[in-house]
Amino acid sequence: MTSKDLSIFNSLRPFSVGYDSIFDQFESMLGNGSVVQSNYPPYNIRKAGKDKYAIEVAVAGFNKDDVEVEYEDNLLTVKTKNVKRTEEKEGDEVIHRGISQRSFARSFTIADDVKVNGAELKDGLLTISCEKIIPEMKKKRLIEVK
Repeated sequence: MTSKDLSIFNSLRPFSVGYDSIFDQFESMLGNGSVVQSNYPPYNIRKAGKDKYAIEVAVAGFNKDDVEVEYEDNLLTVKTKNVKRTEEKEGDEVIHRGISQRSFARSFTIADDVKVNGAELKDGLLTISCEKIIPEMKKKRLIEVK
């Protein structure tokens, strides 16, 4: 018996139709529980309206030329393109380095019905706008009884 056989998601499968890909995504994200995630860079996921979301990534010390936002196959990735250390002036000495300038890659799994609208970098905060698109066939409607 594998860990997949024991998964909580498998216990939910009999009660759902067409959600196999979602359960499979959760399985791959959770793996066997040994996945270690970095806390850098810190981020927020904010609901910005009924069907709108914002992913905010703190990228202090980076400008828009240093950061790349890529979206492919339901995976949104924010990563550095080129990392350069702040040049120290001659005679200066860094006593404490608390502002990180290391390279990073942070990924987010995006649902099929969510559209990534764009990204903006302002005051050290990269904000990625997303919107849930609800097709007409999924919107609430009144069914006439004959």
